[in-house]
Amino acid sequence: MAKMLNTLAAAGLLTALAAPAIATDYSDDIHKNDYKWLQFNLMRSADNKLPFRNERDTYLEMEFGGRSGLFDLYGYLDVFDIFDSEGDDLHGGDNFFFKFAPRLSLDALTKTDLSFGPVQELYIASVTNVGDNGAFGGLFEHYVGLGSDIQVPWFGKMGLNAYARYVRENFGAPDEGSWDGYMVSTNWFKPFHTFDNGSFVAYQGYLDYKFGADTIGGVAGRTANALEWFNGIYWHSDRYAVGYGAKLYNNMAFFKDGSDATGVMQDTSGLGHYFSVTYKF
Repeated sequence: MAKMLNTLAAAGLLTALAAPAIATDYSDDIHKNDYKWLQFNLMRSADNKLPFRNERDTYLEMEFGGRSGLFDLYGYLDVFDIFDSEGDDLHGGDNFFFKFAPRLSLDALTKTDLSFGPVQELYIASVTNVGDNGAFGGLFEHYVGLGSDIQVPWFGKMGLNAYARYVRENFGAPDEGSWDGYMVSTNWFKPFHTFDNGSFVAYQGYLDYKFGADTIGGVAGRTANALEWFNGIYWHSDRYAVGYGAKLYNNMAFFKDGSDATGVMQDTSGLGHYFSVTYKF
């Protein structure tokens, strides 16, 4: 899925990405960097590595984000099987997935420059994931921790966050109602070729590494760690984007690859493919 990665282009922040690392000073005005954006992505997945052999689907994604004073925001809503096709693995199953990821700027809250080294800004970061109530129950999990914007050679501005994981619902798994595991995540957006008409091609991606989920990791067919690493090449104009993403999985959603302990031989590690067409508002 092309998540958080179209954010900077949609918001028109390419100039900020190319700029050298500077302190973020909110002592005069915490709204000085405000912006907002919204886009719709028509997505097609192939060889996906979702648990229970959900490998292919065509879905519509509403993606949004922005900054307002203290708050930095990113989120999206995926509506699965958008064309009601029997060829989609999620046909007649789960209908949606929702991610909501606000961050509270500590620099803006304290009106103090907290930058150091490559770190430009610090946040209290959070993520909430909500999955549809399908045949195996629902998903409702929270992540909370410390976030940052960092300046990295060649890539420019990247997000880097570390969280603890709280499980409210997890399809009936024994870690429901408990703190179980951690996540480190990062994302990047690097334009590397610009055309004469102003459109450009970018390398964009994200990496989520989840680990230390000891409760769920002790269950047959489950693991204590999981990895999602998305690498996309996208063409962008002011209103449109078209792209392809290769996503590397390892034990997606803590389901052990190759295990049949859940009643299904899980295929949760390997390479998945994503194709998307985007309209930007």
